[in-house]
This record gives sequence, structure tokens and C-alpha cells, in this order.
Amino acid sequence: MKKIIVTGCNGQLGCAINRQYEGSTDVELVNTDVAQLDITDVDEVLKMVREVTPYAIINCAAHTNVNACETDVDNAYRINAIGPRNLAVAAAETGAKLVQVSTDYVFSGKADRPYLEFDRTDPQGVYGASKLAGENFVRDLGKNYFIIRTAWLYGEGKNFVRTMLRLSETMDTVRVVRDQIGSPTSADELARAIVYLLPTDNYGIFHGTCEGFCSWADFTEEIFRLAGKKTKVEAISTQEYEKDNPSSAPRPAYSVLENYMLKLTTDFRFADWHDAIAEYMKG
Repeated sequence: MKKIIVTGCNGQLGCAINRQYEGSTDVELVNTDVAQLDITDVDEVLKMVREVTPYAIINCAAHTNVNACETDVDNAYRINAIGPRNLAVAAAETGAKLVQVSTDYVFSGKADRPYLEFDRTDPQGVYGASKLAGENFVRDLGKNYFIIRTAWLYGEGKNFVRTMLRLSETMDTVRVVRDQIGSPTSADELARAIVYLLPTDNYGIFHGTCEGFCSWADFTEEIFRLAGKKTKVEAISTQEYEKDNPSSAPRPAYSVLENYMLKLTTDFRFADWHDAIAEYMKG
């Protein structure tokens, strides 16, 4: 029975990974959250990984609150950079494979075409910079690793979809940004890609998002349509949003990722974002 350590097991992706392996007869998940494993403590990480001797580690733990990262800089780097470094060191020592989940925020968001894995990174804030530092530690210190950048992720727990549905309960109109473009991505689709890649030796950096793209306003309209909500979407500019939310950290204007490495090296394809959100909304 192969053991896989899953960090951040209670988050959106951690839950989706658990669903993918449900009923598996050849994989045993060792689920950890911060109470069971503090990934920022190298000694604690080494102790657990040496004891478990896993086949793989899937790192779903991250400081993902983009606004909070700007003020909580130390914790952002501890969790998003030092954590992956510690896991990379432990994985390399024990021969475990490592999956490090990263983000579209490693790019500037100023492109006019989908980003490839080979494009230059240029993070614009602390969240993106700390996640890129984590990627670099994995590349420098890891051996058998998959770095998978995703974007606009939704799954179990708090996420954009549930926030919009909650707002629709009490509001006739919601104001949503129209000039930030990306690919809404189901945590289940991302988990499916991770489970596909893990048994292979197809290591490297991958982009992993649902196919197609839209604005946040377009996405909200589709959520409301599927949910049968009458709530109207007022599409606003980023400038208007920032005026209403002055403490908000800058978001990428264009964060469409091309799953180029997957297309070059595998037959795996993500679902279109319309199909993935329809599946998610079925519950």
C-alpha cells in the first residue's frame, strides 16, 4: 500500500484529493492539517516524512488570503516558501515524489495571450512573490517534483461561488469586476490532474486550469443562471472595485494559463469551465 502525505487536507484541494482516492486499494492517504503537521518547521516535517516514508507528498497547504499576505508578510513567506522548501528537503531525502501547488499570481497579469509554463514570472504582490519563492525552493532542492500552477479555484468550503450565492440570497444586484480575465477551475478537476500525473515520471512545471476563460462578472452570471437566481450582475471596472474596497491587494488583470506542458506531454485534458461549474452546482 503506497502512502501519500496530504498537507492542508481540509482545504478545497485537500478535500478533492481525498475524494479522488476514495475506495482506493493501493493508496493510503496520511491526511495532515496544521494541527498534525506544521510545514514551516523543518524538524517536524523531516520527523514525519522519515516515519511515514511516503510514496509521495501532495502539498495543498498555503496562505491563500491575497489581501492578508500584504500585511502578514512573514507568515506568507513561512507558509508559501519555507513550507515547500521543508517538504522538498524531506521528499528528496526519502525518495518521495512531491506535488507543489502554485498560482497564476506568479505572473504580472499584463499579458494579452495565455501564459505558458515557459513564460517569465513577474509577481506583483506578496502572495505571488511568496508562492514563486516556494516554487524556486522546490526546483533547487527537490528531485522528483510536479509544480502545478492553478487559478480561480473553487471547491468545498469558502470560495467565490459560495460567496456569490450567499450574496444572491439578500441582494437584488451584485457588483462584480468585468476587466479581470481568468479560467474558473474546479478543485475536483485539479485533483484529477494531480492523480493522473503522480504515477508518472513526467516531472516539471505544469499549468492546471479548466479550459476557456471569462471575467468574474461572466462567471457570476453563469453561477446565477445555473442556480436559477434572479439576482442581477452589475459589471464594474477594477478601478471601481478598488474605490469600494481600498484595502484590496492588486489582482492580475489577465491570468489565463495555457495547460501547455500537459498538452505537449500527455493526453490529459481539463474540462471546459462551463462544464466544471455545472457539475459542481449539482452538489
